[in-house]
Amino acid sequence: MPVSGSIYYSHHCERDTENPPLVLIHGAGGTHLYWPPEIRRLRGYCVYAPDLPGHGKSSTSDGQQSIGEYARYIVQWLESLQLRRAVLVGHSMGSAIALTLAIKHPEYVVGLGLIGAGARLRVLPDLLKYAADPTTFYKATDLLLTYSFSANASSRLVELATKRLAETRQSVLYGDLAACDRFDVMDQLTSIKQPTLVVCGAEDQMTPLRFAQHLSNSIPNARLRVIPGAGHMVMLEQPHLVVEDIISFLQDLSFLPGEGF
Repeated sequence: MPVSGSIYYSHHCERDTENPPLVLIHGAGGTHLYWPPEIRRLRGYCVYAPDLPGHGKSSTSDGQQSIGEYARYIVQWLESLQLRRAVLVGHSMGSAIALTLAIKHPEYVVGLGLIGAGARLRVLPDLLKYAADPTTFYKATDLLLTYSFSANASSRLVELATKRLAETRQSVLYGDLAACDRFDVMDQLTSIKQPTLVVCGAEDQMTPLRFAQHLSNSIPNARLRVIPGAGHMVMLEQPHLVVEDIISFLQDLSFLPGEGF
């Protein structure tokens, strides 16, 4: 994986593409691998999937304590790659980062994809309490995984997610959850002018459907897609359906070739 601006990232790029670049921002405690290959290697697009500071192969740096701090890192990283315009697709905490960039730095954002998202991300008090203490960290990861997948998720998928989450440092996951808990842009959604896709798993327990409905009703140019048989990790449970929705959304965007570089 290449590195730029102290951030490691995966990169897949189709030659001679005239489509906007796509940046995938993972959620709390995650890495670029929380995006399935079907999305990371989307045909016809240049796709970038960074490991946020403190996560995955960017673990030599520290995790951050607020969504705003993560957003600043993404801006620095975009500048280091000379990605001046891109479609930002975020999952959970990553969606909060994408929303913050659309509000604070709209000049970078061609369009928004918000998956498992909310304008406010309150975290269960027990989850925060368990994550704050290294001796109860295992309880936090168990609780997080319980709320992340639908009953339809395969045991292999849950097993793999469990292994990946166990590799996350306790301080990083707690910082992520605390950052999510403080996140609130409820009164700023109407300022977002970019075309927006909101995707929600029908069985999402972390950010239920009403969160997605509020986003799609409040952002002026938003569309909502509800994926049946999926929970909070909808892009892992139903990757092909999520890919279909992303492609349909991207094809409707107005983008001049070259303006993203």
